[in-house]
Amino acid sequence: MSGMITQVRPPQPVRIGALVPLTRPGWVEAGRHLLAGLELAVGEVNDVGGIGGRPLELMVRDTAADPRRAAAAVDELAQLGVAAMAGEYHSVVARAAAARADALELPFLCSSAVLDALTEEPTQWVARLSPPQSHGWRIYADFLLDAGHRRIAVATEPSVYWASGVRILRDHLAPRGGTVVELDARELTPAAVCDALVDHRATALLLLVGFPEPAVSLVRSVRRDQRLAETVIGAPAGQPEFAEWATSLGGDSAAIPFLRYLPGRLGPLGARVATALRERLSEAPSFVAFEGYDTITVLADVLRTHGTDRARIAASWPQVAVEGTRGQIRFSRAPGISVWQGARTPVQVVDRDPAEPSRFRIRYAG
Repeated sequence: MSGMITQVRPPQPVRIGALVPLTRPGWVEAGRHLLAGLELAVGEVNDVGGIGGRPLELMVRDTAADPRRAAAAVDELAQLGVAAMAGEYHSVVARAAAARADALELPFLCSSAVLDALTEEPTQWVARLSPPQSHGWRIYADFLLDAGHRRIAVATEPSVYWASGVRILRDHLAPRGGTVVELDARELTPAAVCDALVDHRATALLLLVGFPEPAVSLVRSVRRDQRLAETVIGAPAGQPEFAEWATSLGGDSAAIPFLRYLPGRLGPLGARVATALRERLSEAPSFVAFEGYDTITVLADVLRTHGTDRARIAASWPQVAVEGTRGQIRFSRAPGISVWQGARTPVQVVDRDPAEPSRFRIRYAG
């Protein structure tokens, strides 16, 4: 009798859903960096045997900065059997995704969104790597105070995220002698914003608006107004981090401080990952790329230790102790934060060097 040939089925992958803004009006460059970090880490996990011999598979969905699209993607991926969700950059979009993940009892590790109220009520299903907005933006306010700025203007557009930022700045600056005046970027032309800055004697203008417009037009108008030669422009949300900012604004892109979540010096893991990300992206990786890598690092550790059961994954957040690219990653409950919050994330205020806009200068560290 001829021998029977037994076909060995390949092991079923462990699936992770990934939410990433890859098309407009999403911040496409941020999405590209986030995805690069996610994919690099998935490849490295699979190179060493995956999750108990099962390959890790990333199921990517483009949110395009649309909360409804993100919520629908969570529904779809939950039905496809993902063990957990990861990713997202835009806070308002992450908020919609977190709400659906909570309702579906699906673990979600948010990579990069900072809005404090990521869910309406406390939840065990959602954890976050990036620091909450209240922490980072208070550090930014301290930077402004330290630089001598007390009269702050903010150009704003309607958004839960921008409104939260204004509130954080005002609450932190007011007891220290600072004032915040809001300028509606929908109602005022860039020239009218410049006039308002003069009228209010503001020494700093913060851009709490979309990119490229109206941010680019506002920067150009302020830079060309001789009355505002000493006015500092700031972008706490981090738009100047990405090369597209420098490409759009040229020399005007420099000396605009923003928040970045990186340490002063990367350790061995961070340095190795930085090199790999640079090769993948063909440019210097942003902090968002490191957040993507760290997200998969955490989830892979959880999956290896606790398995793929969703409830067990969610129950493991407080037990996480993983070495990430920017230091050890742990989660805890923080006052006023509804999700499991990553602790000790480094925060910097940096800007582009006017002498060399491709180089960043650390202006303040929290």
